[in-house]
Amino acid sequence: MTSVPLYSIGGHTLPYLAQWAIEKFGIDPSREPKIPELPTKFAESRLPESIRVELEEIAEVSVDGMDRLIRAHGQTLKDMAQLRTNSFPRIPDAVIWPDSHEQVEQIVSCASRHNFVIIPFGGGTSVSGAVTCPAKETRPIVVLDTSDLNSILWLDKEQLLARVQAGIVGQDLEREMRARGFTVGHEPDSYEFSTLGGWVATRASGMKKNTYGNIEDLIVNTKVCHNKNPSAAPVVRYGSLVFPDWESGFHFEREVARQRLQPSSIRLMDNEQFRFGQALKTENTWGGVLLDGLKRLYITKIKGFNPAKLCVVTLLMEGSAEEVSERESKLNSIAAQFGGIPAGATNGENGYTLTFVIAYLRDVAIEYDVVSESFETSVPWDRTLALCANVKQRIRNECAKRGIDKYLISHRLTQTYDAGCCIYFYFGHYIGNCADPVSTYEEIEEAARDEIIACGGSISHHHGVGKLRKKWYADTVSEPGRQLLLAAKKALDPDNIFALGNMAFEEHSNNSDVSVKSKL
Repeated sequence: MTSVPLYSIGGHTLPYLAQWAIEKFGIDPSREPKIPELPTKFAESRLPESIRVELEEIAEVSVDGMDRLIRAHGQTLKDMAQLRTNSFPRIPDAVIWPDSHEQVEQIVSCASRHNFVIIPFGGGTSVSGAVTCPAKETRPIVVLDTSDLNSILWLDKEQLLARVQAGIVGQDLEREMRARGFTVGHEPDSYEFSTLGGWVATRASGMKKNTYGNIEDLIVNTKVCHNKNPSAAPVVRYGSLVFPDWESGFHFEREVARQRLQPSSIRLMDNEQFRFGQALKTENTWGGVLLDGLKRLYITKIKGFNPAKLCVVTLLMEGSAEEVSERESKLNSIAAQFGGIPAGATNGENGYTLTFVIAYLRDVAIEYDVVSESFETSVPWDRTLALCANVKQRIRNECAKRGIDKYLISHRLTQTYDAGCCIYFYFGHYIGNCADPVSTYEEIEEAARDEIIACGGSISHHHGVGKLRKKWYADTVSEPGRQLLLAAKKALDPDNIFALGNMAFEEHSNNSDVSVKSKL
């Protein structure tokens, strides 16, 4: 059987090549070429026998020296020089040939369990050293050869889509597609040996790019397999810091925001909220009580913190183990500048638990004649301390005017930004002789909101305007801003189907054009 040359010059004499090489490089064509002997000695495989046996249950495996050497390189000059002299510092310890995605998943899972390295290998045409074994890698290295993943799984002639395995060689893919009346159109210089998977991995470009695009223009979807080792999952770590007073904790938070070192969550609780949290502690073992006692002794006696003034920052950090540890170290360092000391992960986690149980406690408190609620605002950094102090005092004054002497008012700083922060207020009081406790509460909260706005705070950080804060809306956005919103409402909802009466909109408003126009 006579083979058909792949290239037009195949099988032909090239009479001018030798002369050109002589003139250009001064070579001696009469000299015998230096064809190296095939190597017979190879580095011993480092793959443990037990792992090899486990891999053999998944797919074909080889630890043969030549099989490993062939897949130890790409096509760089250095690769070729080291191949000719068999001088690679490191070659793979084994080669495995999966023939399905499921087998690839099993191989990756095995590598995760036994901590060995996988190098995917397609056509071996890399010119970036991408498939070269890291010389200093001490773990076993297994090459995952994709050459048996070489099938066209299906072809949708209507949608012009094909599902193809990653190991198919470029020229084979093009040949099979042309036999079906189609073309892939991607022809990099390496397409005689390179694979579809290699094209995608290296974001390859072909010579017909101007017609068909690069590989990213041809790929619709990919199915990938990755290491599912739980150790690669994000680390979640709680932490807490104790400060001598609210002002110290506040300046710490502001510095963290200035340096943009915020973890996933960082919150500053005032003393009232800290003591409330202490009231929610569960029964401890003797050891837990002792530990709390030692912490309390250190904080109050040795550090000199006043239990009636100290405040707590709770931290929630997520990321890689290295990222979390680095972030925690930096936060602790900044905290020390403002008199803060670490107080442990348990206190941090308990602080976040408090966030979720407050709503339940409010419902329980009603049964015991206590009404309570939270409200929030956003405020610039330079106005925060004054706002917090003034709002608390305003609520105290409002309670005094109504003869309310059993109440709680606390706040916490929950979100930080470059320009400011979010402050949450918690207010609750004992009903006592109030004829209408809900109305009384709303009157006090309304007075608190007046104070918030007077101190430079906003209507809301994230709770929204709704109906409760409508009265401040026009002053906040201006009358032209309110009219603009009404006009948008008319355009988007001409029949006022979404007639909730929130923000600038009237409740139970007439749907006629006359009514709407009168408002515009």
